[in-house]
Amino acid sequence: MKLSCEKHVLQDAISIASRAVSPRSALPVLEGLLLEATDLGLKLTGYDLKKAVYTSIDANVQQTGAAVLSARLLFDIVRAMPDGLIQISVEENTANIRCGKAEYNIPSMKSEDYPELPDFEEEKSFTMEQGLLKSMINETIFAVSDSESRPVYMGTLFKLEDGELTMVSVDGYRLALRREKVEGPDVKDFIVPGSALADVERICSDGDEPITISISPKHIFFEIGDTSLISRRLEGEFLNYKSAIPETFKYEVVVERTELLRTVSRVALIVDDKTRIPIRLTFADGVIDVRCATVLGSGVDSCVCEGSGGATEIGFNHKYLSDALKAAPADTIKVCLNTSSAPCVIRPADDSGEFTYLVLPVRMRN
Repeated sequence: MKLSCEKHVLQDAISIASRAVSPRSALPVLEGLLLEATDLGLKLTGYDLKKAVYTSIDANVQQTGAAVLSARLLFDIVRAMPDGLIQISVEENTANIRCGKAEYNIPSMKSEDYPELPDFEEEKSFTMEQGLLKSMINETIFAVSDSESRPVYMGTLFKLEDGELTMVSVDGYRLALRREKVEGPDVKDFIVPGSALADVERICSDGDEPITISISPKHIFFEIGDTSLISRRLEGEFLNYKSAIPETFKYEVVVERTELLRTVSRVALIVDDKTRIPIRLTFADGVIDVRCATVLGSGVDSCVCEGSGGATEIGFNHKYLSDALKAAPADTIKVCLNTSSAPCVIRPADDSGEFTYLVLPVRMRN
């Protein structure tokens, strides 16, 4: 195998494909990238047996072939190289990498030892804008669970029905829901691991370039320009989110999202992470009072709102509430309440239904 390509192009491709490389594995080949040089250019693949990312770039290929190189070492070498044309040649078990006067010789592994990617039997697919999917992931992924005790909640539920895409994440303490109009066939619910969605978010652009999402019985396939990601689907019974979200509320107040977020953040400075004392929000007439007292001291602040919460006082984990306020894609939000022990729901002030965030209260001591 022998080829040459521009440094910045190769570096970006290595960074993308490395997202699916196993950082530590009993199989050394899984810590590497599969490089395949063909008449069409260079293809780089990372695969950790759960998800795979591969991307293709333009390259001047003098000799076709394939080899597996350490992903971490290859990235460090290419990043340290001077700008210009990087030349890579592989003979037997050694890869030679050169650019200008810099030259490295590193071990290579046989491509035959690299595991085959999973077979993908497409059932249905739909296309949407990369920027839209990127924002929807960003606005729901914070509520994905990191607890392996409930693996099904370590992903986000996708549902495409009647031209509307719904994405839902839940971790037992909060729920994040986003809806957008997306053309495509109705698709039965499927769950994508949060780790795969985080990679998709990083790979997607902010623009209107298309991304195609294809579904098979066991896998999800994301086609993003010259890059593709394949991930296993998560299996299990997901929360019935429709029944989890209250339908009616005793109180509804409208508030500027950034103002409430700043108020909560200021008071949260006094929170001791070890004891996890909740912050207390009192929804009074035209004002939301926020306060907290911990071993570090006490803090009080407030922000104006429209409407009254009947002086309802609710305790929150400040991080859970802040995450929802940061993610909400609206300048003005509606905070919906029933009692101090019932879930708090955050929605757009215009009742568009574009997003819904649910945060469970924390039991407070007197």
